[in-house]
Parts: sequence; structure tokens; C-alpha cells
Amino acid sequence: MNQVADELRERIEREGSVHGRVIKVDRFLNHMVDPLLIDRLGSELAGRFAQLRIDKIITAESSGIMIAQALARQLGIPFIYAKKKRPLTMGEFYAASSFSFTKQESTTLYVSREVILPGEQLLFADDFFAVGSTYKAIEQIIEQAGAALVGAAVIINKSERRDIESILTLEELTS
Repeated sequence: MNQVADELRERIEREGSVHGRVIKVDRFLNHMVDPLLIDRLGSELAGRFAQLRIDKIITAESSGIMIAQALARQLGIPFIYAKKKRPLTMGEFYAASSFSFTKQESTTLYVSREVILPGEQLLFADDFFAVGSTYKAIEQIIEQAGAALVGAAVIINKSERRDIESILTLEELTS
């Protein structure tokens, strides 16, 4: 494990909790946010994708925004967040449905056709990867746009998938 992973594990032990598949990090990651920690997490994840051509980072509103912004800043590229409500100002759009494990509800994600161009390469970012519903919705949106998904970067991977780059996995937190 690296230094930022050790720091995250210590913060979870000190200020959060792990109960089964539920990881409480709302005192420093996704309700109240420690911007310096987010920047370190973003830097670590960005380093894992530095060799790839990535045009934009994409996430879903709202918990993924912090890590997406940190990654985008490190890579010097824009980030997009899929909105959970379509504003009146959004004309043509891509949409896909997602189910939130934490909130136990379905929502539709919307991305304006103006912000993803055909042929672009996008990196998915989020705070958690649980069952992959948000990821699948983002995959569908990217496919609708004629763009390509080149990878996924999350802070904590709670799934068994090993093709998702993460700082920590649920397995590492419970061992």
C-alpha cells in the first residue's frame, strides 16, 4: 500500500467507519470534504493514467465531483458531471438510468450533447465503485456520444472487479 492509501485508511479508522459494505466517510470525503486529501487522492490516481490520452474526466453528480475535479486538475483537462435533473438550458442530451446503492433509488443521468464529442477519450471517476450501476450508465452515455471510455478511477472499490483503479478496496479495509 502507498502513502496516500495509508492516510485514507487511517482517516477512515479515525473519523469514519466500515460496516459490511457501507463505508462512512462523510466527515472528510463526501459531505464535509478535506480538499488537501482530495488533491492527494487525485494526484495518486492521475499518475496511474498519465500515459493515456484522456480528453475529459466524467463522473455523476454529486459525490464524484470532488475526485473528478482533482483528477482533471492534475491531468490539465476538463471534467464533466452527469446531472440528475435536466435543466431547461440543456437542449439535446444523452441519458441513462442508474441505481444508487447508498440511497437505494434509481435516477436518470443527463449529459448535454455539447460537452462530449464523438471520438473523445473519457476517464470515469467516482468516490466509490459498488455494484457498477453509475459506471454502466456513464458507459451508455459515452457510447451514445460515439466516444470511448478508457478507464475508471475511484477512491474506494467495493466490488470484486480488478479493472477499476482505486486507492483502496473494501477487502483492504476489512482485512
